[in-house]
Order: sequence, then C-alpha cells, then structure tokens
Amino acid sequence: MAFALPVWLAVQEELLGQDECCAATSSFDDFDDDALFQMFHLTRPCIAFITDAVRIRMKTVALKKPALSVDAAVMVALNYYAHGVSSAEVLQRLGPNQADSLAVIGTVSEVIAGMADQFISFPLLREAKTNVAAKIRKVCGIPYALGVLAPAHFKIRASPYEKETFRSFVNTLGYTSVVSQIICDSDGNILSVEKCCVGSTFEQEMWDSSFKGKEMEEELHGPYWVIGGKGYHLSKHVLTPVSEPANDGETRFNDAHAKIHNVMRTMLGSMKRRFRCLMQLGFAQECSLDKKANIIKACSVLHNIAKKFSVPPPPVAGKIEPLHPGKQHSVPATINPEALQARQELIRCHFSIASTRKDPPSKGIMGEDA
Repeated sequence: MAFALPVWLAVQEELLGQDECCAATSSFDDFDDDALFQMFHLTRPCIAFITDAVRIRMKTVALKKPALSVDAAVMVALNYYAHGVSSAEVLQRLGPNQADSLAVIGTVSEVIAGMADQFISFPLLREAKTNVAAKIRKVCGIPYALGVLAPAHFKIRASPYEKETFRSFVNTLGYTSVVSQIICDSDGNILSVEKCCVGSTFEQEMWDSSFKGKEMEEELHGPYWVIGGKGYHLSKHVLTPVSEPANDGETRFNDAHAKIHNVMRTMLGSMKRRFRCLMQLGFAQECSLDKKANIIKACSVLHNIAKKFSVPPPPVAGKIEPLHPGKQHSVPATINPEALQARQELIRCHFSIASTRKDPPSKGIMGEDA
C-alpha cells in the first residue's frame, strides 16, 4: 500500500488530537486481550485506532439508536464482521435487539467504507509506483506491475423462486455470490476495491466500467501493468497468462504469473478468515446491493489497518478457496497485437534462458513525471 507507517501514525495523532473523549472508558475494556481477539479477530491497539477513526466520521452521522455510544456501535459491527452474526454476549452487553443491531451495522459499515480514500491507496507518485513494482518483481520476476487484479466472490443467498434473478447470481463455481474487483500488492495490501455485482458478471466487463480500469487504459498511470487472470483480455495494461505456452520462456512466465496471483488467493483467504461475514453475506437482491458493497469495502479498509498493526488472521480452518476461473465470452476476444507484442517482448527479456541479467528500467518509466 502506498501509505507509509509515518503517514498512518500522523493520521492516528490527528484523530487522537481532535477528540478528548478518545481516552474515556471503552466498552472494549471489559474484555481481556485473548477474549478481545476471539470476539473481534483484532488486537486492542488496532481496535482503538479503528474506533477513533470512526468516532471522527460519526460526528456527522445520526445513529438510529441515539443512546448507543460510538465505541458500542463499533463493537456491534466488528463482532458481526468477525463472525457473520452478532453474538449474544455483545447484544446482552449493549441492549439493542436484532433489528437495532442490523441498523447499527449498516451505519458503521457505511462510515468505514467511506474511509477507503484514507486507507486504500493505489500508488500514484513515481516513488510509490517504483516501490510496488520492485516488490512484485522480487516475488515473481515480472517487471513494471502495479498490482494483482482479480474478481473476489462472496457468497450470498438469493430467492430460487425468482429464477432469472437467481441465475444472475450464480458464478462459475456454481454457487450464488456477489463479486467485487480487487487489486492488491505483493504483500497482500488492498490497493483498490470497486464494484459489487451479481456473481455471473464477466470480469472484463467490471474492469472496462471501473474507475481504475479506465484510468489504466487511458494511460493515467504510465507504462505499467496490472496482472490479471484468464478472465481478462490481454491489453497494454492488463498482463494475462499465455493460454497455450509454446516454449520454456512462456512456461516460466506462466509460472511467475501464477506465483504472484497466489498472493491474491492468500490475501482473500486471510480476509475471509478474519471477517467471516464475507463467507456468507446473507440474502441479496440485484436491485439493492449497496449494503453488501459497504460491508465488502469496510472489511477491505479494516484488512489494511489490521496489516499495518501486524495483527495475524485466525488460523486456517480447511482449504483456502481457489481464485475463480475466468468467465469468458463464448466468442473469443480479438487480441490486441500491440499488447501481444509487448508481452512477448517481456517474456523474451525476462524469462528466456539467455535473460539472466537484471534489465535497466525502460526509458518510458524513467521519464515518467512524479
């Protein structure tokens, strides 16, 4: 992620300095550290930071239950994110019934999702781009990449009685879901999260209509790639694997592509273990996905904050879900010859047997404006 630790500390200092009540007794103080992690899958310093950040934002938001304090509202939301349900212990401590808790979760999710501009950051300056690209290259050998691009599917329930709507939610693995577009870096920090579409949506359609997709394809981020799977079209800025490798260089490139894509798989698995609500987001209707979008974006914000605080995710239980196989149109897309040539040149320079040296940065990247 582009924000360095000093920037985060400055944000925390600003938050703490803006509100004297931050040091007041918190609802979280009733839990010891072990119980706190079991209940919320986060540590005390991380929760304090989140609560302070939400408190500043909540000054302009009216809770539907005015008697509920901000830290109590955050407790209800974090407990739901961690387990997918509001635990009886939290509800008993806070008093709201189930209907109240759902309203509180909706409000807090909207607030935290609104913090995405502060805590989810795509690299914009030349130094940030260079650092992100260098780390990706160190992991897999692919140069000039600003992130890993993939669709992220989250299970939902849909009414089987509305057949057309139900079918629209069914994804390539055969279950009902909503899907968002995520870009992450080589460390598993989320750099961009957009969209919340029905599970049958084509990845390419999401990319074409997304803000980040338009920015990349319009050259606003310079001569860099994002690394996408088979569901995307090869373009000047989306680097896909070779569908039928014809030589060792192309095979090595595909291996490197799969290696960096596994970072996305691991990241999504970690995020779903920490925020189990993402394992099942509940009933959804095609015409009203905003609440699901807010929960997904809120969990993405919290994922980045948890990583900055070095909070480990809960242990793995069972297999990590694979990335979804790309949903492709029945008619093959026309291959962009310029993009194909660029990928072939990348493979020749960096994945052929003769290419063992480190190539200097291209003139295009060296000459990019900061």
